[in-house]
Amino acid sequence: MKVVDSAGLSGTERDVKCPNGGFQSLRMLLEKDGMGFGMTRTLIPKGEPQHWHYTNHLEACYCVSGEATLLNCDTGELHKIRSGVLYALDNHDDHLFHAHSDVELICVFNPPLKGGELHNADGEYE
Repeated sequence: MKVVDSAGLSGTERDVKCPNGGFQSLRMLLEKDGMGFGMTRTLIPKGEPQHWHYTNHLEACYCVSGEATLLNCDTGELHKIRSGVLYALDNHDDHLFHAHSDVELICVFNPPLKGGELHNADGEYE
């Protein structure tokens, strides 16, 4: 059994901050935890749109709090994200996430993250 308190992850190797301030990711479950998926508590501050494109991972995000818009860069579809909404990037979707207020997401990754991944210039994790 694993029990992880996200409050205890701040300041550890599982506390990953975007260099340009676009997010803080508390990596609750990683590949080394052996669950077959990863889980993060991701905090996105109100601000400029963030470009992300996970070509190596599938991701599902459940919004706990805040308001944002999610733009599918390939189709032009725009979605409102708010508390209670889940979005799944099931086709490695190229997207822009624009937090209109501070946003908290619970995110599940497949395959799981290894730990310190940050977005590269194309918005993806290696």
